[in-house]
Amino acid sequence: MGKNMDGVIYPICCGVDVHKTFLVATIIKSKIGFIPTYQKRRFSTFNKSIREFKQWLLDNQCLDICMESTGKYYIPIYNLLEKDIRVTVANPKWVAAVPGNKDDDKDSKWIGNLFRFGLVPGSFIPDKPTRILREYTRYRFKLVSCRTSEKNRFQNALTVCNVALDAVVSDMFGKSASAIIDYILNVDADSVDPNHCVSLLHHSMIKKADQIVDSIEGFQMTEDQKQRIRFIRSHLCFVELLIERLDQHIDMMVEPLEHYITLLCTIIGIDRKTAITILSEIGTDMSVFSSSKRLCSWAGLTPGNNQSAGKKKSVRITRAGVYLKPALVQAAHAAVKSTSSSYYRIKYERIAKRRGKKRAIIAIARMMLTAVYHMLLTGEVWNPVDLYQVDMPPELLAKQKQKALQQAAKLLISQGVVKPEHIVLPGLSA
Repeated sequence: MGKNMDGVIYPICCGVDVHKTFLVATIIKSKIGFIPTYQKRRFSTFNKSIREFKQWLLDNQCLDICMESTGKYYIPIYNLLEKDIRVTVANPKWVAAVPGNKDDDKDSKWIGNLFRFGLVPGSFIPDKPTRILREYTRYRFKLVSCRTSEKNRFQNALTVCNVALDAVVSDMFGKSASAIIDYILNVDADSVDPNHCVSLLHHSMIKKADQIVDSIEGFQMTEDQKQRIRFIRSHLCFVELLIERLDQHIDMMVEPLEHYITLLCTIIGIDRKTAITILSEIGTDMSVFSSSKRLCSWAGLTPGNNQSAGKKKSVRITRAGVYLKPALVQAAHAAVKSTSSSYYRIKYERIAKRRGKKRAIIAIARMMLTAVYHMLLTGEVWNPVDLYQVDMPPELLAKQKQKALQQAAKLLISQGVVKPEHIVLPGLSA
C-alpha cells in the first residue's frame, strides 16, 4: 500500500463486514516507513460479543470504523458503539468489492483500505431520539397504506357482488353509504325495501335517492361474501383506531420539537403531519449536510449526473428517500392547489409547460425541501426572496405597474417620441 502516509486520512481505522449472525473486522494501522499492518477478528452479533468487539477496538486505540449499511443488521452494532467510537455507515455501492475476488475477510479489509484513504462517504445517521421518532412515523406510513388497501378491498368486494354504490356516492365510508351497506348486509336481495333505503340517506344524498336504489337493486351476495365484507370492515376499523392511538403518542414525542413544527408549517402545502415526517427523516441539525443540494440529493429529488464521451445518459432521480420523498411530493401537490398563495402554483405551471407535470411536481418538492433546509438552519419563517416577483399582492402589483408606466412615459418624452400633453398618467410631471 506504499511506504509513507501520503493520502492516509485515518492512520488507525477498522473495516467491518456485517452479517446477520456475525461480523468480520479488520484493524488497519499505518505507520511511517512501514507497510500497513492488519489485524482480523470475527465476532458474533450478540450484545456480549459486540461489547468485546468494542473493547478490542479501544485496546488498539481504534476510534474510527466503517461498515456498510446491510439492511438492519448494522443497527445493533451502531447502537453499542456510537457513544465511544466514530462509526461511518457507508452505502453498499461505495464499498462494493470486485466480483470474483471477495469473501468475508477480504470484504472487511477492502472496506478498511477504502476508508483509511477517505474514499468512503458516510451516510446520514440521525441521533437516537430522531431515529425512534422515525420508526413511529414510518410505521404510521405503513398503517395508512394498509388502511388504503383495506378500503380498496372493501370497495372491490362490493363491486363483485353487483353493488355499484361507488358510482353514485363520492365517499363509500360516509354516513349515508355506510348505512346502506349495513342494510344490504343484513337482508336478502329479494327483500330490499327502496323506501327504507331512502330513509337512511342524509343531506345531499337524498337528491340521489333514485340512483342509489338503482345501484344496489338486484345485488348478488352470498352469506360467505357478506361475512368477508364484515371481516374487511372490522380490520379497517381496527387500523383506523390504531392510527389514532399512534398519532396521540407521536404528538407526545414531538413536544420538544413544537417550535420546528410550527416553523415548517409556515410553508405553503406543509401541514403538521408532513412537518413531523420531515423532521423524523432529516432531524433538526442541518450542519450534517454540507448544503441544501446535498440534502435534496440524499432525499432522491435531484436529477442524476450520468455523462460519458460527451453523451448524456439517463438522469432520472434516484430511489432514495422512500419515506421522505412521498411526503414532500404530497405536500407539493397541496401547495400547487393552494388558494391562500399562488407562489408554488405559478412556478409549477411555468415548469410544467417546458418539462411536463411529473418533473414539475418533483421540482416543487425540491424547492420545498430547500426551503426547509434554510429555515432549520437560520430559524426564519418561510419567506422566499422572489415571493413578490412570483406571487405579488394586487396592491403592490398595481403600484409596480404604475411606476413602470411613469418611467416609460418619461423615456418617450425625453426621446421626443411623444409630447407631454399626449400622455395622461397620475403623478407624472412634464
